Amino acid sequence: MEAEANEKNLAVQKLREREPQTIAEVIESRGETTVVLARRDLVRICEFLAQDQSLAFTFLSDITVVDRFPMEPRFEVNYQLLSMQRRERVRIKVRLSGADAVLPSVTGIWPTANWHEREIFDLFGIRFEGHPDLTRILMPDDWEGHPMRKDYPVEGYR
Repeated sequence: MEAEANEKNLAVQKLREREPQTIAEVIESRGETTVVLARRDLVRICEFLAQDQSLAFTFLSDITVVDRFPMEPRFEVNYQLLSMQRRERVRIKVRLSGADAVLPSVTGIWPTANWHEREIFDLFGIRFEGHPDLTRILMPDDWEGHPMRKDYPVEGYR
């Protein structure tokens, strides 16, 4: 059933044809497709998904994070992509260790990533290399720590 669902997803088909080694895993659940990638492949694959005319994933609707503390890899960063032309969604997932929570920025592909990446940096402490202005967006500049991390003290730092 999962293999059949994956074959219906054009993005998965094209990624398997173009760069099969980049796909660590494909997850089909409740009609949603998630493609798990390594950090090193993120920008190249996102550029392909956005620029390939037959796919046209030109809209980044959200970037979300799951903190799986104390498990490793600690973080899962999820990019929610939409092809309005094809009326199709795909999720790109990258897993990061807590000791090396750094990703390349995708602001050069989708400018709206600017705000999403800043929010993630502010609340989770994940750094985005190449981001044009990686500064806090919600918390005061002098705030210590990242309040959405599961190991952040409930009362805050004193």
